[in-house]
Amino acid sequence: MQVHDKTFLITGAASGLGAATAERLVQGGGRVVLCDLSDAVEAHAATLGDVAVAVRGDVTSGDDIQAAVEAAVALGGQLDGVVHCAGVVSVAKLLDRQGTPADLEAYARTVQINLVGTFNVMRLAAAAMATNPPSDDGERGVIINTASVAAFDGQVGQCAYSASKAGVVGMSLPAARELSRHGIRVLAIAPGVFETPMMSDIPEDAVASLSAAVPFPKRLGKPDEFAQLAEQMIRNTMLNGEVVRLDGGIRMQ
Repeated sequence: MQVHDKTFLITGAASGLGAATAERLVQGGGRVVLCDLSDAVEAHAATLGDVAVAVRGDVTSGDDIQAAVEAAVALGGQLDGVVHCAGVVSVAKLLDRQGTPADLEAYARTVQINLVGTFNVMRLAAAAMATNPPSDDGERGVIINTASVAAFDGQVGQCAYSASKAGVVGMSLPAARELSRHGIRVLAIAPGVFETPMMSDIPEDAVASLSAAVPFPKRLGKPDEFAQLAEQMIRNTMLNGEVVRLDGGIRMQ
């Protein structure tokens, strides 16, 4: 699939990975609908011009995501692709130092946003894409989800986050198999440690330690490097049902 003259829905698009992906797809000649809960999403869409539309929305809401899908169809005539970046990071031990068990509602919230939210976006985007006319090779759309290296190398305190992202990984192949009859590809990117707003709450010494743990390059990933991979996944039709680690070779301790 080409990016030029295609329309994409980007979730978590107000900042970080989603914002960088929206910028790159616009540079490639695409149209984008930016979906985020933050009111910063309108300002970011405004910087991208007439080819970008902002929609305030919660990825766990069927009504909100349906509205974002409809905005994409209105913008470009059809929805061609999704890059789903919205999510939350959570850290909580099963038992703290005092032996108090983790909060069950906090665990459920992480899974609801990161995993159920991903499923919600996929199901509604796929319904719209399935009605698109096929390309010469039968393609109607592409869905790219965001997993994490924590899906494979979960650290202490990451039971909720790792489980939610492992679920995203686990959905990739069955979703790709199911949607193949509609000509829709499904992929996931599993980033390592990246320069995003999620990292802003982490102490500088911890960030330095994480950077040093990356074999090469010894730094945090840049959001545009995520966006470059998302763009390549869109363009390369043979990529399907795959989860790609984008992590500089890091294996979390």
